[in-house]
Amino acid sequence: MNMVTDDLQQRWWTLEAKLVERFGKKPDMDAILFLIGIQETGFVSAEVTKEQKQDLMHVAICTILKPGGYYAHEGTDEDGWPHFRQLKALPDMNLIEQENFLKDHILFYFEQQDF
Repeated sequence: MNMVTDDLQQRWWTLEAKLVERFGKKPDMDAILFLIGIQETGFVSAEVTKEQKQDLMHVAICTILKPGGYYAHEGTDEDGWPHFRQLKALPDMNLIEQENFLKDHILFYFEQQDF
């Protein structure tokens, strides 16, 4: 493990600890993306369909990758859902690199939110 990965892992554990404090359980990556999607859309529903959950996670991914220049916000539809346009392709990465890439962007998102 190099220092960059080490630092990322440490910051990730810190975020997880804050989320545990807030929600009482440790969320996985999907749950964190789901939370970001809810945060960004204001979507509230007693029951969430599988499709809505996927949509919320898609909003989250576009949102967290926006600062890196991967997506641009194109507007919001009549239901209040944000729409994005992909500006550039994501780099080719193996699964571990993909996970770290997302973790890094999620951490940046939470820093911007002063969480």
